[in-house]
Amino acid sequence: MSGGFDDSRLAAAFEQVPRLLAEDADLVRRGAFFDARFQVGIGAIPFDVIVAAGRITTLERGPFLMRPWRFAVRGTGEAWGRLWQPIPEPGWHDLNALMKRGFVTLEGDLQPLMANLQYLKDLLALPRRLAVEVKT
Repeated sequence: MSGGFDDSRLAAAFEQVPRLLAEDADLVRRGAFFDARFQVGIGAIPFDVIVAAGRITTLERGPFLMRPWRFAVRGTGEAWGRLWQPIPEPGWHDLNALMKRGFVTLEGDLQPLMANLQYLKDLLALPRRLAVEVKT
C-alpha cells in the first residue's frame, strides 16, 4: 500500500486495460503503427505489456525474472490512483504531470514512448473509465 492507495486494487483495475482498449476503436486506430514490449509498474507490482498495431496482445502481472522490455513506466500507487479518478486533480491528470511531480519514472529506450506519447498517455489513463473508487 502506498499513500493510502491499495496497489492490488489498482493492479486489478489495470488488468482491465486490454478490454477497455478493445472497446475504443479510435484509440486503437491512433496506435496502429505502435509495436512495443514495455513494463508498467503499479507501485511494487510490475506488468509486462505487449502492443502490436495499437492492440494489447499480452498483459501479464509479475513479478518477472529477466523479462525484456523497450521501456518502462513505473509509478507509485498514489500516482495511478489519483490519475484514474473520474476527474483527476490538477497535477495528477496525465503522465507528464506525474513525472514532473516525481511520482512516475521512465526507463529504457524512450524513443518509441515519445513517438507515441499521446497514445500511451491515453492508454495508461484507460482505468479512469471504470469509475470505481480505487482508494482504500
